[in-house]
Amino acid sequence: MSIPQSGGGPIESHAQLAEYLEAGCKPESDWRIGTEHEKFGYLTDTHAPLPYDGPRSIRAVLEGLRDRYGWDPVEEGGKLIGLTKDGANVSLEPGGALELSGAPLETIHQTCDEVNEHLREVKSIADEIGVGFIGLGAAPEWMHDDVPLMPKGRYKLMDAYMHRVGTSGTTMMRRTCTVQVNLDFGSEADMVKKMRVALALQPVATALFANSPFFEGKPNGMKSYRSWVWRHLDADRTGMLPFVFEDGFGFDRYVDYALDVPMYFVYRDGKYIDALGMSFRDFMKGQLPALPGEVPTLSDWADHLTTIFPEARLKKFIEMRGADGGPWRRLCALPAFWVGLTYDAGALDAAWDLVKGWDAPTRQALRVAAADDALAAEVEGIRMHDLAARTLEIAEAGLKARACTGAGGMLPDETHFLNALKESVETGKVPADELLEHYNGDWNGDLSRIYSQFSY
Repeated sequence: MSIPQSGGGPIESHAQLAEYLEAGCKPESDWRIGTEHEKFGYLTDTHAPLPYDGPRSIRAVLEGLRDRYGWDPVEEGGKLIGLTKDGANVSLEPGGALELSGAPLETIHQTCDEVNEHLREVKSIADEIGVGFIGLGAAPEWMHDDVPLMPKGRYKLMDAYMHRVGTSGTTMMRRTCTVQVNLDFGSEADMVKKMRVALALQPVATALFANSPFFEGKPNGMKSYRSWVWRHLDADRTGMLPFVFEDGFGFDRYVDYALDVPMYFVYRDGKYIDALGMSFRDFMKGQLPALPGEVPTLSDWADHLTTIFPEARLKKFIEMRGADGGPWRRLCALPAFWVGLTYDAGALDAAWDLVKGWDAPTRQALRVAAADDALAAEVEGIRMHDLAARTLEIAEAGLKARACTGAGGMLPDETHFLNALKESVETGKVPADELLEHYNGDWNGDLSRIYSQFSY
């Protein structure tokens, strides 16, 4: 989850909202890669989720990272709720999952090094206090009441609102984890094509990264339960955004969509002010009930954009949001997948050619089928396994065209980061399939075995 935004004066015209997004346009030489990943923390002896306070807690992990590795603290209400260093930040998800939001980096070699360094730092602290971390799309055993809500004002408000809309918002907050990558665009036209490709192929990412076949102690009948949770959260702020594929889509049209998403909060003087269900359009007129007579700033707009959760999200960059959290190889594979598809013009064109004939019902059906059956999904004659294979071919060609080597040229290009995904296509099995094989085989239905075998 995002930290509060800062900077920017009062919004004086509607045009500023689109200009804010447009300011993200960069020349290709300045395009960067920002990887985010979340992971569940637990007590190694009981497998219970971590509390916020105590000698074996989220706070203890954050303090260890701060004191040993030089991270700067981020506090709210006197409580340590995050860390920053060198353009990256470590933050808390609502249920205590730990998230790394990586710095904007030039190559996947760099972003993978960053991920590995972070996991090494976290493990060095966690091992000393009897704590573990595991990468999964959904908590395999915990019940809702097992998971404490972290002490952030944003989460308290969101938790209250989630009970009013959808059926799975509080589950998303406490018991799901994802891996994402944030990517740049060069122009409005480039943004449009990337958003369309991102949304259309998000089900392929969901299938390849599916890693949440368990929930509340047993198989849930799906390969990506996390994806199911997001489908049933809040229709006003989630989904596949059919309007992105309509003629005339651009920054202005996304602004119109975002303005119609009900608000969560306004951040003022270190506190979150309840604006649940209120209208940013009213805020623009100085008619927000929570702050009568006050108009928003650009930082309020930036905050509001972080409360919208479609499968691909537009800010000053594009967030790819369709994948389950997972093992370390897949934390590097996700940026490789999307960079390969979108950071080379030829690959982006090929990806668009692959999906441009689909209509909105087809894209939605693929999303549903990916969560249920991963690579075994089939929709209207489209076999997910074949689609994933072709998508990976395009991504690999895009990475080859980038020709970004690592370690001063000693390491090959970025294509090897796709190997975990290529193995899935070769075998037809994604992480969820592996977990289910263990559960039904050598684990003999003992789901507690997942922690010792699949933790970082």
